[in-house]
Amino acid sequence: MRAWIKERFPALHVLSAGRSIDIYKDIGHPSHVAKRYQFTQLTGTHLVGHTRMATESAVTPAHAHPFTAGEDFCLVHNGSLSNPYSIRRKLEPLGITFDTDNDTEAATRFLEWRMREGDDLETALHKGFEELDGFYTFLMGTHDKLALVRDPFACKPAVVAETDDYVAIASEFRSLAKLPDVKNATLFEPMPQELYVWQVQS
Repeated sequence: MRAWIKERFPALHVLSAGRSIDIYKDIGHPSHVAKRYQFTQLTGTHLVGHTRMATESAVTPAHAHPFTAGEDFCLVHNGSLSNPYSIRRKLEPLGITFDTDNDTEAATRFLEWRMREGDDLETALHKGFEELDGFYTFLMGTHDKLALVRDPFACKPAVVAETDDYVAIASEFRSLAKLPDVKNATLFEPMPQELYVWQVQS
């Protein structure tokens, strides 16, 4: 279906496919984007969001995060990969196509390819440590998991707040400061090259 739409309606861009994850991508102030798509009306078990300062690719909805590949998988990225084109050269002969020149898309397609080949999310992320070079913090969502990883040098910031009711992750604490009961949350900075995976309770 995606190939058919791309061939016949090249101005359209399919944001996601699957049964459990909706993806919204746009440009503009976050409050305007939230109002445009009526985010206050949405319900669900987990959310992956990102506001981006473009440094290496265009400011368009296609380049906005989250990125996705396959079904029910998304990724947001703080940082910069140094080898996205070598990842592309590895994947393109396998029939994997790219929609943008964004380095985050290279990481997304690599991890989705590993999972399509049979890896679970954790195994795919371990292989990502071997293949993806650069400075990054990745936050990923699947239909039943939320995962966080940082590169071996942990150059890009991340902070986690955990309570009995929620897990919240951000680049800095000020984004978490007004969450309910955050003063009683377990707060920590994720370690480099460690996997943090939370199972979503439906």
